[in-house]
Amino acid sequence: NPESWTKGNSPTAIEYIDLANTKWGKIEATQSFAWKDAPSRAQRIVRPGDTIVGTVRPGNGSFALIGDDGLTGSTGFAVLRPKKATYEGYVYLWATRKENIDRLAHLADGAAYPAVSPEIVLGTQCIVLCDELVEQFGNLSKSLLIRAVANEHESRTLAIIRNTLLPKLIPGELPVPEARS
Repeated sequence: NPESWTKGNSPTAIEYIDLANTKWGKIEATQSFAWKDAPSRAQRIVRPGDTIVGTVRPGNGSFALIGDDGLTGSTGFAVLRPKKATYEGYVYLWATRKENIDRLAHLADGAAYPAVSPEIVLGTQCIVLCDELVEQFGNLSKSLLIRAVANEHESRTLAIIRNTLLPKLIPGELPVPEARS
């Protein structure tokens, strides 16, 4: 968790990512808040290229690769920020492997809210490759991961449009032109 908001550095407004709206690599929704009205858990500064991994009920798969700037994550996430941009894909894909998520779920303790500490997430072992191989992998995977994030963003936008138009189409409030053959 390299950065957090405090009273001294907080913005006037945030775009918040919570655990409930982050599932299996997809950020399904964010919420806008004035800083003074934001949930107390809205403290993690996340940046494009960061990997977020849910520490509360980790078996629920609350993880994603951050693609947008200006987001704030819940303290229920561990934020992994690679030291080099070319490591983003490697860190994301390794940290969110099914085996790793299962391991975190197994290590979680607590009856009401089984959780792991961010240090447990940080302590995830991975195969250490030479810089050249990780950079080659990063260069190959970057465009695919960028496209996946863009597709998810487009999917959220289309869902908003659908949810706005559908209630108007069903009762006939919004006319639909006849299709030409």
